[in-house]
Amino acid sequence: MEKTYQAIKFSEKLAKITDFWQPRVVAEMNDYQFKIVRIEGDFIWHDHPETDETFIVLGGQLRIDFRDGFVLIGPGEMFVVPKGVEHKPYAEREVEMLLIEPRGTLNTGHVGGDRTAQNDVWI
Repeated sequence: MEKTYQAIKFSEKLAKITDFWQPRVVAEMNDYQFKIVRIEGDFIWHDHPETDETFIVLGGQLRIDFRDGFVLIGPGEMFVVPKGVEHKPYAEREVEMLLIEPRGTLNTGHVGGDRTAQNDVWI
């Protein structure tokens, strides 16, 4: 019997997400998770001392602030924040994006607080 393979459709997965700043896992590769998320507004300053973090914008325009500058990322663009670099994502209007990071990485790094999303939630 032939196995059925299916592509992951970001638009379908994003349509199921109603909350901002709540990343949802859509796939894993080795120890890395691919997470989609909708964001709007300002996040908190944080870092990930143990890992880099990749942001791929699917829709909207993301600004990532750093203590010494910022980067703008538009649809079809990506940026890798190096491990240990303090950053703060911001979206003036809604942004849809894909995050790539090791399994177990908290969205707020070691800062914690009420903006920390639950890990390993699949959609």
